[in-house]
Amino acid sequence: MNNDVDPTPSAPQIRLYRPSDRDALFDICMRTAEAGGDARHLYEDQDLMPNIFAAPYAYLEPELTFVLDDGTRAVGYILGTSDTPRFVREFRERWLPLVAERHPAPVGEPATRDEQMAYLLHWPERMIVPEMADYPAHLHIDLLPEYQGRGYGRLLAYTFFDALAKTGAKRVHLAMVTANTAARAFYDRIGFRELPVADPGVLTFLGRETALTDSERARLG
Repeated sequence: MNNDVDPTPSAPQIRLYRPSDRDALFDICMRTAEAGGDARHLYEDQDLMPNIFAAPYAYLEPELTFVLDDGTRAVGYILGTSDTPRFVREFRERWLPLVAERHPAPVGEPATRDEQMAYLLHWPERMIVPEMADYPAHLHIDLLPEYQGRGYGRLLAYTFFDALAKTGAKRVHLAMVTANTAARAFYDRIGFRELPVADPGVLTFLGRETALTDSERARLG
């Protein structure tokens, strides 16, 4: 018997993001970017989507970037901002200069998936949706498939909501691909409701209050 091996490893833990989580953050983003499924085969540039939907939050608002750590590496994350208009300004002023040369804006109409994403990178103002004015915070949450459906997403969400509430943000929203019905079921379970938007395209907008209910706080412990 090898006494150096722990036969009962501890459960994954939620903690704040660390710079050493960067590679795991990028990997999780790409392995969940296609409506919750693996998108690595769909893009030539494996850093592009993470540099739009994950890394800028860790850089600009690390105090609101949480990971699920399995004891070896991050296997999930939740991240976002307490103030979308401010985040958009800082994205353009502080983040975009760091990555614009690495991911240049397309010339003309975007023709490939990579060009479509590069266009989004260079247009952070798309995040400001007038109908979301009363829901100034927003978030992104992703977990590797083997950690989905086990309650970790709910705990990540409650941890994030609690941190948001402490910043003074009273409501939070998210935008999800309408076709991702599994994600919608999860968001419904954690208290989100649909918010009307005049022209949402392929997206559905959801929102909720950041204050935890008594039962949610009990789950969070």
